[in-house]
Amino acid sequence: MILDPILDLPPYLATRRNHALEHATLHMLARKYDDKNLAGHSNPTGFFLLGDLAVDDIRNAINEAMTRLRAGQRELAIHPGCGTNFATSMVVPATLAFLPMQRARSNFWRFLLIPVALGLAVFGYLLSKPLGPWLQRNITTEADLGNMQVMEIIPVRKGVHRVLTK
Repeated sequence: MILDPILDLPPYLATRRNHALEHATLHMLARKYDDKNLAGHSNPTGFFLLGDLAVDDIRNAINEAMTRLRAGQRELAIHPGCGTNFATSMVVPATLAFLPMQRARSNFWRFLLIPVALGLAVFGYLLSKPLGPWLQRNITTEADLGNMQVMEIIPVRKGVHRVLTK
């Protein structure tokens, strides 16, 4: 892919790998904590897990997630609750709805273009549904963890854990 030289730069690659492990870990935790709201946030040095979780459960989930990702279960790197999906489902429809309106020279034409803008927004929303997971798969996560290691799991405060990776 044309973006590979950028996506493979060390800080981006580390973030993408952490993002994949975060998603896979959330998939593992969701089996035990199915009634809880869980979330995460990744960066080059690891990720945060948000939710009322036990450290031992996090450790077990991470170990299973890493094992399964390394065994080729790349789909675990894709998560339906990812912010990539949310951002895509907002930006694409808004952009497509805005396009016809920006050329309108008067309020009269803007009024006439409302149905076109709404139609494009609906089309954009439908387009965003497969686009979000595609972006996760190809841009925002990297399921190949390389030689990543989990160094530490730190309880920051109630409902927040920091996972440090190397």
